[in-house]
Amino acid sequence: MSTERDGRTGISIAIVDDEHVVHAGIGAWLTGTQPAMTVVAGFTESTSFIARYPAATPELDVTLFALQFHSGGPRFDMLHQICEAGHRVVVYSYLSSVEVILSSLDAGAMSYIGKFEGGSHLLQAICTVAQGQRYVGAAMGRALQIGTTTGRPRLTPREKEVLRAWIQLGSKHVVADRQFVETSTVRGHLERIRVKYAEAGRPAATKAALTARAIQDGLLSLGDV
Repeated sequence: MSTERDGRTGISIAIVDDEHVVHAGIGAWLTGTQPAMTVVAGFTESTSFIARYPAATPELDVTLFALQFHSGGPRFDMLHQICEAGHRVVVYSYLSSVEVILSSLDAGAMSYIGKFEGGSHLLQAICTVAQGQRYVGAAMGRALQIGTTTGRPRLTPREKEVLRAWIQLGSKHVVADRQFVETSTVRGHLERIRVKYAEAGRPAATKAALTARAIQDGLLSLGDV
């Protein structure tokens, strides 16, 4: 399976990963693959990628986006921006929670490959996504199945941000000060979050219950609490 655009063959790839060693490693690993795969650009910041490729281009077939858990949580906002620009994105990450995978797909990613799944899955994902089709690996398939059978509230990126901040900072007033909003705004977000969890069949009336839900859904890890 290969692509052909403007007279060229093979698959051109851009990498968005904040670790330089990963760029070099993937570039070397792809050497000699069939079909031919070439890393044509590498970026350590999503903003740099968007500045270079503000819209989809025939020069680029697939973008590999390394999703990582930063202090504010995974950068689904940047992933969404890249996908909205029309780029075909394969997310690869060490994160494996169902919520993280489903949120990546919600943001527009065409495939999600866990770094623990092995290189063969990544190769298949690149080939499939380059053809404009979704590749479903084991982790992604499991997440899709769980997502249809369990109560997963559709929290907005802002609601997720407020929930994480409130759990970590412990005070609505502090969260409001940090985010330059009124305390009533923070309280409103939390009330809507509780309503969504209740509607999904997973009520969380207390802060302890909301914390448990956030950990279960991959919004926080135990080390963040």
